[in-house]
Amino acid sequence: MNSKTNADRAKKIKLFLMDVDGVLTDGKMYYLPGRGREMVEVKAFHSLDGIGLRLLNQFGILTGVITGRESPGTEERARGLGMSYAYQGFLSKLEPLRRILAATGLAPENVAYMGDDWTDIPVLRAAGLACAPGNALPEVKKASHLVTRKEGGLGAVREACDFLLKSQGHWGRVMECVETAHWPPIKQPALHIVRASGIRGRK
Repeated sequence: MNSKTNADRAKKIKLFLMDVDGVLTDGKMYYLPGRGREMVEVKAFHSLDGIGLRLLNQFGILTGVITGRESPGTEERARGLGMSYAYQGFLSKLEPLRRILAATGLAPENVAYMGDDWTDIPVLRAAGLACAPGNALPEVKKASHLVTRKEGGLGAVREACDFLLKSQGHWGRVMECVETAHWPPIKQPALHIVRASGIRGRK
């Protein structure tokens, strides 16, 4: 019997990866007219999640996304939050995970991943801490260690971020920073963007 708790798993996390649609957003996609005749896809992100991800960065935990869709909005959000990785257009998400592990030298047990749909299950099973929003599909929840009370796009990522910070003993320092408004300097990583369409185009 595995007696390891989610807090035990969280203590080893050095990288938090996540899906986008249904995790960082509520899964809805809006299409608005662009400057020409084209339609532009618009996503809505939650500010609570953004603060949580910035806090992870400030306390030494890298972040990134692996998503099945390519979106300029996703890239802008990843860049604005100081993420390290934005893999886009990958319905099969294990290959991006392997690339990231090879680049960082991290082990799977050092990675937390949050997903909500079937395409996320292989990565959830590989991750040291598998997380799912409260409204994820039942099969995804079953494959996860941690299921948040909040839904995707409505603070689920923030809930996971707070759990990581508390489990790693940073919460007292976070509250001190809240009171004093003095925060640790952010080590801004370079955002590594990989688009599946670009890889296919080189073949």
